[in-house]
Amino acid sequence: MLKGSRMALRSLVSVQNVTHNPPIFTCCLKPTFQSKGHMPHKVLRSNISRRIGAIAAVATIVLVKEAMFSQDIANGLEFKFATPDRRSVEEAESGVRDYAQSLLQLKDLLGSQSWKEAQKVLRRRSSNLKLDLYAVIESKPGKDRTQLRTLYANLFNNVTKLDYAVREKDVSLVWQCYENIVASYDHILSRI
Repeated sequence: MLKGSRMALRSLVSVQNVTHNPPIFTCCLKPTFQSKGHMPHKVLRSNISRRIGAIAAVATIVLVKEAMFSQDIANGLEFKFATPDRRSVEEAESGVRDYAQSLLQLKDLLGSQSWKEAQKVLRRRSSNLKLDLYAVIESKPGKDRTQLRTLYANLFNNVTKLDYAVREKDVSLVWQCYENIVASYDHILSRI
């Protein structure tokens, strides 16, 4: 009897009683317009507004270009502003001496290890010195320019190295770069 009930249970367990329904897929078609030549009012209006927007943008660009680059408008008043890159050679030479002296005064800040202040002074003064020194070099005769450009590159490569050394707080590299800056600056001043 036990044997018969086990077989009956086994047959119930082994037979799959679960019905499996496959998924049903449906396909929907997009509604099409009745005729190909007829565009809906909304689409037609958006195309027209895009065209008007594009035409307005192009017209604005053309008018702004004419207004900005027209020579007739700017001839009323002429102010002579001296920008750092358009300074006279004499002003640039005096600027080179002033900015370089302030760069040489970095020694006090570097000695007291005021790294942030030294970086600020270095960055502020070196950018102005770079502009003025470039103006002075360009005013020199062609035969002197190559040597001055080499010294210029050497000076500002050392300024960049000094900036990185100050950022890393590498004291030995800071003093090495500072000495190289002083030497390069002395060579440049002797040639100017």
